[in-house]
Amino acid sequence: MSSFDGKTYWIIGASEGLGRALAVALSRQGAHLVLSARNSDRLAEICEMLPNARAVRCDVTDLDSVRNAAAETGEIDALVYNAGAYDPMRATEWNSQAALAMSDVNYTGALRVLGESVPGFVRAGRGDITLIGSLAGYHGLPAAVGYGASKAALISLAETMRHDLAGSGVTVRIVNPGFIKTRLTEKNSFKMPMLMTPEDAADRVVKAMSRRRFRTDFPAPFSWVIRLIDYLPDILVYRGK
Repeated sequence: MSSFDGKTYWIIGASEGLGRALAVALSRQGAHLVLSARNSDRLAEICEMLPNARAVRCDVTDLDSVRNAAAETGEIDALVYNAGAYDPMRATEWNSQAALAMSDVNYTGALRVLGESVPGFVRAGRGDITLIGSLAGYHGLPAAVGYGASKAALISLAETMRHDLAGSGVTVRIVNPGFIKTRLTEKNSFKMPMLMTPEDAADRVVKAMSRRRFRTDFPAPFSWVIRLIDYLPDILVYRGK
């Protein structure tokens, strides 16, 4: 019996890519699943193929939708926030609508969902929260207006929650993947280092979720290179810029 067996996991952003693969991986571990996204048809397809899974439509950019989804979902043991939006964008090609949309899904949407979930976990004295960030959240990177900043905010939020919820019985972790082959990364025109399949990434997320460790970055050694930039002087990082 796994540590997931019989527990109820609410996965936000479960209709495509990593979220879908994560639903499959957790189902294999015996978890009961509540799967949410905006695309009801895609959710229905996934639930048909998985035992103990049900769909609850949720638009994380709409507070009423989030509240209704939380009420329909009911009591849960754990939450996974995987909703994500991405469009490559340079500051020289600024698109305010796209930048705001990424922020609304990647960060503000998490605030809406957590606001409807964390109080219940605290009252119960138990709960498990996994936020799916990105290695792009560690540094300002080229063509990442909107995306990188929103993921940086999500990492900061997770760090704050880990402090504040210590001793409450609620576990918080942040998982930061690198490039995953999905409909979002198909927008990239450059060669993505150490590109993973959603299934490989999902297995790594499940492994992270089985432990109380706060932060998991992958894949190595790409994640090491990203974190190493912290220790380089700005004159090297921004040389010629």
